[in-house]
Amino acid sequence: MTSTATATTTTWLTACDLDELEPGWGEVALHGDRQIALVRLRADEVYAVDHLDPHTGAPVMARGIVGSRGERPTIASPLHKEVYDLGTGECFTDATLALRTYRTRIVGGMIEVELDR
Repeated sequence: MTSTATATTTTWLTACDLDELEPGWGEVALHGDRQIALVRLRADEVYAVDHLDPHTGAPVMARGIVGSRGERPTIASPLHKEVYDLGTGECFTDATLALRTYRTRIVGGMIEVELDR
């Protein structure tokens, strides 16, 4: 039996300077036609999710309401208030929805987002 593995290449996109993001607010980073919402919670805690609302497809998630469910950081869509886990993308209010998430890191004061190609 022959197995074929598909290699996934990842790349890190330098999105912006960490100091450009206010804690508790979102901003949008563009990479080609991909829109990524960046949310800074604390000094060195940044999450990245798709900017498109999974329910409506509207580009609004960076303007979502940032909060938490217990220890889990969340963002709620500004349109219909579906609440998503910022780390996993799980939707707490509608199990049929999920928000795509991306890994982030801070290098030299810059936020980088891991993208697959």
